[in-house]
Amino acid sequence: MSAGEPLHYRFPPASAYRLNRCLFALKSDDGFRARFLKDAGAAIREIGLAAADAAALVQGDRDTLLARGAHPYLVFMADLRLRMEREPVTFEYF
Repeated sequence: MSAGEPLHYRFPPASAYRLNRCLFALKSDDGFRARFLKDAGAAIREIGLAAADAAALVQGDRDTLLARGAHPYLVFMADLRLRMEREPVTFEYF
């Protein structure tokens, strides 16, 4: 790898801590995920997300979340867990 070659993986910046914390909670915390599904705005306020992060999260805009510093694994897993809750039959054999 040459000195000027960009790295394939970029570590999330510290400024994306709350966003990644929210994604982790969506992935791992059944209670938070239920609150998010019931009232996304209230759940997002619990975490204190910036408006742009909140909008990307609610819209499920993967590219914007990644551009804002979200960890790719957390984006994938949070989306998967939300889809599993919204459409449980779809993931019956997952």
